[in-house]
Amino acid sequence: MQQHIPVLLPAVIETLRPADSMVMRLIDGTVGGGGHSHALLEAGIDEVLAIDRDTRAIAQARQRLASFGRQVTFYHGSYLEMRNPATAMGWSTVDAILLDLGLSSPQLDDPGRGFSFRYEAPLDMRFDTVDDSATAHDLINKLPAGELADLLFRYGEERHARRIAGAIVEGRPVSTTLELAELVASAIPLPARRSSKIHPATKTFQALRIAVNQELDAVEKVIPIAIDLLRPGGRLAVITFHSLEDRLVKHAFKQLATNVVSPPGMASIQARQAKVKPVTRKPIVPDSKELGANPRSRSAKLRVIEKL
Repeated sequence: MQQHIPVLLPAVIETLRPADSMVMRLIDGTVGGGGHSHALLEAGIDEVLAIDRDTRAIAQARQRLASFGRQVTFYHGSYLEMRNPATAMGWSTVDAILLDLGLSSPQLDDPGRGFSFRYEAPLDMRFDTVDDSATAHDLINKLPAGELADLLFRYGEERHARRIAGAIVEGRPVSTTLELAELVASAIPLPARRSSKIHPATKTFQALRIAVNQELDAVEKVIPIAIDLLRPGGRLAVITFHSLEDRLVKHAFKQLATNVVSPPGMASIQARQAKVKPVTRKPIVPDSKELGANPRSRSAKLRVIEKL
C-alpha cells in the first residue's frame, strides 16, 4: 500500500488541539495510514485509539506509528463500536474524535480491491475484506433493475441511473471493474459523456462503494455516539469527500447546536437544548498549496463541533 497523504492536516491539528485546551485522549475512528494520528501525537496528544475497518490500513498504521509505542492502541472494526475499545482502555470520556471519511489513496490504488476502474479487478469494494457481507459483485448481479437504479441515484446522484441499471442487467453476469465501467459508459448518451469532467463510471462506483459499506447510515449513527463519549469541551472533527456525506454532517451538527423551545399549547414540538457549538462556521477546504501537492484533496471538507 502506498502511504496515504492526510488531508487538511494543519486545520485538523489546530481545531482538535487548541492552545487553550488540554487534549490527552483522541479517538481516530478512521486511522487509515496513520497520517493524522502521527501528526497529532507529534503535536502533543498523549494517547490515541486508532480504529479502522480495513485490516491492511491497520497494518500500515502500525508501521507508521510504531515509534509511539504504547501511546497508540489499535482496534479493527467500525467506528460505530468506538465505545467498546474505549471502555476496555478505561476511557469513560475522550478529549477529541476524528473521522476522516471516504476512501484513502492506498485503498483506491490497490488493484485488487475493486474500488477503481483504472484496474482490472473483482468487484469487491468492501472496506473490511474479512467479513462475509455483500460485495459490489453481489449488488450488481443480484439486484432487480429498479432497485439498482434507485441505489445509483441515491448514493451516486447519477442522473442516468435507469439507463445504467438497464445496461447492467442486460449485460449480466458482470465480474470485473473494467467490465462494469464499459457497461456504464455505453449506457450514458455521448453528449453527456463529452461534456462531463469525470469518467462516466465515477458516480456508479461511488454509489456501489457507499452501499456496500453502508457509509451514510454509519455516519448518521456515529455522530450521537461520538458526542456522548466526548467530555464537555471535547471536539469532534469530520472530514467528508462528497456532497451526500457533507450535507448529512452539516444537518446533524446544526441540529445538535440548536436550542428548541416548545411553544405553549404545542406539545408536539419537543423542547431540546443544544449539545454542541460550532467551531467551524463554514467547512474548511484545502488551499491552493495543498491542492497542488495532493489533487485528491480537492473535494475534502472539514467540519468541527465542540461539546457543551
